[in-house]
Amino acid sequence: MERKVLHLDLDAFFCAVEELLNPSLKGKAFAVGGSPNSRGVVSSCSYPARLRGVHSAMPMGRALSLCPDLIMVPHRFGVYSETSDKVMDILKDYTPLFQQVSVDEAFLDVSDLPQPIGAIARDMQQRIDRELRLPCSIGAATNKLVAKVANDFGKSRVRTGQAPRQITIVPPGTEAEFLAPLEVQALWGIGPKTAQRLHSRAVHTIGQLAELPLAELEYFFGKNAVSVQESARGIDNSPVHSGREVKSISNEITFTRDTSDLPQLLATLRRLSDKVGYRMRQANLMGVVVQIKLRYEDFTTLTRQKALPSPTNLDDEIYAAAEKLLQDNLAPGREVRLLGVGVSQLSEPFQQLELWDDSRSQKEQLAHAIDTLKAKYGKNIITRGSQIEKDRDKNGEKD
Repeated sequence: MERKVLHLDLDAFFCAVEELLNPSLKGKAFAVGGSPNSRGVVSSCSYPARLRGVHSAMPMGRALSLCPDLIMVPHRFGVYSETSDKVMDILKDYTPLFQQVSVDEAFLDVSDLPQPIGAIARDMQQRIDRELRLPCSIGAATNKLVAKVANDFGKSRVRTGQAPRQITIVPPGTEAEFLAPLEVQALWGIGPKTAQRLHSRAVHTIGQLAELPLAELEYFFGKNAVSVQESARGIDNSPVHSGREVKSISNEITFTRDTSDLPQLLATLRRLSDKVGYRMRQANLMGVVVQIKLRYEDFTTLTRQKALPSPTNLDDEIYAAAEKLLQDNLAPGREVRLLGVGVSQLSEPFQQLELWDDSRSQKEQLAHAIDTLKAKYGKNIITRGSQIEKDRDKNGEKD
């Protein structure tokens, strides 16, 4: 029996929710994100804004230079999360073989349903629109990889300033044919640096990548060569699985003595971020929202959160977001009693598709190597150089 796999992606999800809350935003160029005064970035932008060159992860200042009349809308993560839960509840009605991969994205294996895959996708899309008034696009294929690429391809063809609302179907047996003419970077996991290296060897399309001898693929991708070759040929046997539902992962510490010392707070924030990242990798989870928790000496508690451009479980990326939140929100001179770091909107990463040899992959490989050492020799086997210097300074040590 051929598998029937769907990839569903809510169209400009944050913006779609904001339009429901404020209908006057419909048809206007606006972006959800942080203030340019605090070096904020665009988390999501409306389709009219995209026609003006604005895109996600762009600095908000740059977005305003491209689109001076851009309306800036602050995040409402709680509302987005609640709305996402409602969407996912609808999807779970179709099949228990459901895998949420982000707040606005999920895979479903509907092989057991008797209806044609296109009919299932249309019913799903119409139901979400009818019950929640949210637009979505769906890719349909025999596996997760091709369904994801199909959905991205279908959405990219619509440049009308409106939500795509696409359904893109790749019939069984045509996976390689569908992928072949697409740019090599359309294959999920091949980033700009990898694409440039491939272009230097006259490899521009996924079809050309699929035709490379295994020995040449090993030159580019090392031990991942076979996986890349299969992906380029539209082969993906990874299952759709729900896993256990974890809302967030966090760590916090109550100081022995209240402190307002910024270096101490940052060093503690670093350790907490490392612990959170380690726990996420052990659970095979990634997240897109970083949160800090501050409790002052009078027990006043403050929480602040920041959306990342893409899911992560890397210590450095968690810390960078947490540090900015702390620097932006710490009250000068106030004594801190408790400090915490957390990551939410968790999902499992795609297993067979990695950023094979881009700089991010190197960071991931280093993180996993450190995790292996910690698992074998204990969590304190690795100490950051910055922490050693702090300890030396504290003890009056010098080189």
